[in-house]
Amino acid sequence: MPVLTRLIPSPVVVDIRAGALDNLAGLLHDQRISSSGKLAVAISGGSGAQLRERLAPALPGASWYEVGGGTLDDAVRLGDRMKKGRYDAVVGLGGGKIIDCAKYAAARIGLPLVAVATNLSHDGLCSPVATLDNDAGRGSYGVPNPIAVVIDLDIIREAPSRYVRSGIGDAISNISAVADWELAHRERGEDIDGLAAAMARQAGEAVLRHPGGVGDDAFLQVLAEGLVLTGISMSVAGDSRPASGACHEINHAFDLLFPRRAASHGEQCGLGAAFAMHLRGAHQESALMVEVLRRHGLPVLPGDIGFTDDEFVSVVAYAPQTRPGRYTILEHLDLSTDQIRDAYADYAQTISR
Repeated sequence: MPVLTRLIPSPVVVDIRAGALDNLAGLLHDQRISSSGKLAVAISGGSGAQLRERLAPALPGASWYEVGGGTLDDAVRLGDRMKKGRYDAVVGLGGGKIIDCAKYAAARIGLPLVAVATNLSHDGLCSPVATLDNDAGRGSYGVPNPIAVVIDLDIIREAPSRYVRSGIGDAISNISAVADWELAHRERGEDIDGLAAAMARQAGEAVLRHPGGVGDDAFLQVLAEGLVLTGISMSVAGDSRPASGACHEINHAFDLLFPRRAASHGEQCGLGAAFAMHLRGAHQESALMVEVLRRHGLPVLPGDIGFTDDEFVSVVAYAPQTRPGRYTILEHLDLSTDQIRDAYADYAQTISR
């Protein structure tokens, strides 16, 4: 009987530990990603300058490119500038916007991408997607997943704690996203990849059930690993489905309806996930999610991030329009505005007990 297997697209190396950045040059050489040291390094104009000063002596053959922002135009310009040189790889050194621009630019010029994350704000650092602002708002662009991921926990601790909190919300929302995927499988016959679902769910559960906090290295390790696993789960599925359900539809609706007032990605996803779990009748799971979000200082009510109850109702009503064709608990229930208002009132009352 033949043994059937499949190849899983994933980084060649994942290095998550304190002091990981100090060995970046050695890692790239040892893994044969860049034996020559000719690298195109994308950095921000702020904290990136300090990291450049620290790393430049160990990367004498690197060219450094400052990224203007997180738009599609920024990513295209970055790629156009990089293609004039001869490099072994592109290194995205920074937060989500820098890494997403570097991902897109690397794909555009046909080079592998090394993601060096300086914060843990969301699961995009290892995903096959670059999220970039464009003229229509915000778009998701398919790209190869990074060939290597480096996360230095010393650097993560130096970043504002709000970035870690955002990552917590994004990771925990996997649990709701996978529940939505399973719902679509039952109700619509949508194909579900069991491996991708298991990876995303276990990443979320590990963060949800870890007793540590944002200043705890053991917790940061689990969070970083969870975000990386979530990115790989999307590569396995070939889609963002393992990590994006009603929670992310609600997040996108916040961004589109209130672009100047929106909170962080993870804050909105965590709130959306807790409410979505309540909608599907999983009140025990929703209560645990609320408890953990609160413990980490994340919002569980719209008022926690400056929105009224009516504004949240409008966000939930609009949310299905953000991902046409995606079936979640919101599409399944197809609630009217008044029904959403009643469901939210019940959620708010339930979590206040």
